[in-house]
Amino acid sequence: MGGFAKLDMVLLFDSYSQDSQNLYTSFRRAGYECPAAVIEDDGFLPEGVTSVYGFFLGNFQGEKGVPGKPRYFNQIPVPEYWEISGNNSLGKVHDLSRERARIFYAEPKHRRLVKVVDWYDERGVVRVSDHYNRYGALYARTTFNAKGQKVNKSYFSAAGREIIVENYVTHDIILNDGDAVRFFPGKTEFVCFFMEKAGLEKARVFFNSLSTPFFVSNRLSGREKKDILFWQEPVRDEIPGNMQMILKGQAGFTERIMVQKRQSYDRLLELGASADMVKRLGYIYPFEKENGHKPEALICTNSDRIEHCEELIRALPKMHFHIAAITEMSSKLMAMGAYENVSLYPGVKMDLLADLFAGCDYYLDVNHESEIVSAVRRAFLHNHLIFGFRETLHEREYMAGEHIFPAASADRMIEEIRRAMADGDVLEAELKRQREAAFAEPVESYRSF
Repeated sequence: MGGFAKLDMVLLFDSYSQDSQNLYTSFRRAGYECPAAVIEDDGFLPEGVTSVYGFFLGNFQGEKGVPGKPRYFNQIPVPEYWEISGNNSLGKVHDLSRERARIFYAEPKHRRLVKVVDWYDERGVVRVSDHYNRYGALYARTTFNAKGQKVNKSYFSAAGREIIVENYVTHDIILNDGDAVRFFPGKTEFVCFFMEKAGLEKARVFFNSLSTPFFVSNRLSGREKKDILFWQEPVRDEIPGNMQMILKGQAGFTERIMVQKRQSYDRLLELGASADMVKRLGYIYPFEKENGHKPEALICTNSDRIEHCEELIRALPKMHFHIAAITEMSSKLMAMGAYENVSLYPGVKMDLLADLFAGCDYYLDVNHESEIVSAVRRAFLHNHLIFGFRETLHEREYMAGEHIFPAASADRMIEEIRRAMADGDVLEAELKRQREAAFAEPVESYRSF
């Protein structure tokens, strides 16, 4: 069992989403050494981020502290003669023609590292989900009833001992805590116990969810009113009820709300939230390079459905287009290689892809189908000027609205790209606009906590 030093603040997340990662990274870049704890852990948390459930499971790093490796998709145990197959999206287990299980990968999926395996009964209903962590260990198992509804989830130590059982029907949690067996009527009480065991029961709680983290903030006693909600979700027709409690000063220890999405901030003020209680605060992004003003554009795709692909290539002869895919390319896309200003990278290796992000200064979010390698965010962090069509957008928050065009207005996008290529001052102004749209913050913004 691990522990934290007694620090005066903790980041408490429901899950380690991209927004949770952004907030954690922002605090680290601002010089804070405060701990981060995640309630709903997927087994692949990075070093320095603690799992609330995993805190009680012990060390998975193997003999002499040497960490194990994640399981490759074909390394899960199956009965003799059963077949494991997979592609870059998921894996499957078959007994002759019958599908017995599906294998779901951790991100990035093309590495085919096992996160969850769903096992089916004879009727094709999921009855068990096995959860694997970044050390390749089976650390949890969810069981389902005959209707495919969750019943409970057990968590195991590295030695395979059952440590925690969470009942999804009654919502209670049982913890085998050494020689003691502890019962908790719900998740909030369990997380509060974790905070006590981790030495964080007196810490300020910085949280980004109005569910369990909010309830934990309200439950912990003996503290000053200095907790902060970092709101990262959209606001729709009305202010959420738990947020109204904060705005009315009825939320125990929560002092104020920091809103991290521009549209959410504007919407809250429209709905009558107090500007004294609600503040804007984006993220300190770990930008990896400056824009080099080079006419090199990157497109990442796993299909040949690239909107206005040939039109862009022909209209911008001074722009060199690098088109990369982690799969093979169709003959239609391979034909684009006939243009002198196009380089194609079918089945691109990750080292080469990293070089492409480092070498290009524009990114075009113009591919249909799903996004690969978190390309838009990655381009943003490499200071690419990003353009896209409304019909193909993947990560809107990293783009300025002025850089998004209807597919029917490709000529307008082409003209804006030409303007940026021709004038360094225009390029810098558009990059500044892009950062402002993403709420990019200077370090000083986080120094007041």
